[in-house]
Amino acid sequence: MIRTILIIDDSPIARKILLNCLPADRSFEVSEAPDGAQGVKSFIEMNPDLTITDLTMPVMDGITALEEMKKIRKDALIVVCSADIQPKSINRVMELGAYTMLRKPPTREIIAALFSKLESQDEDSDAS
Repeated sequence: MIRTILIIDDSPIARKILLNCLPADRSFEVSEAPDGAQGVKSFIEMNPDLTITDLTMPVMDGITALEEMKKIRKDALIVVCSADIQPKSINRVMELGAYTMLRKPPTREIIAALFSKLESQDEDSDAS
């Protein structure tokens, strides 16, 4: 079950949109970071159940942050949410171990579907 979430995005508006898309019937511990470098630092400190990151950010981009987080915790659940949905970008983040890539801005329905999929997989792994 997802209880802790880290949102990494340089846009305060994008972070707010993501926060507003989280399932309203649940409570989460959410941390936010304004760039990839701070995101990796928060990732180490928080050890989140789910990390959602943008790709295009100052200081450290999302690709580098994804690489660093996966080095720290191979099984980290990381979703990329970006306006950059070129096939090359999608392939790269998936190769690096992202769970999926979502188009920005996300909708409540897309985030609800993501949580449903993640938590049904979690239940499947608990049953085995």
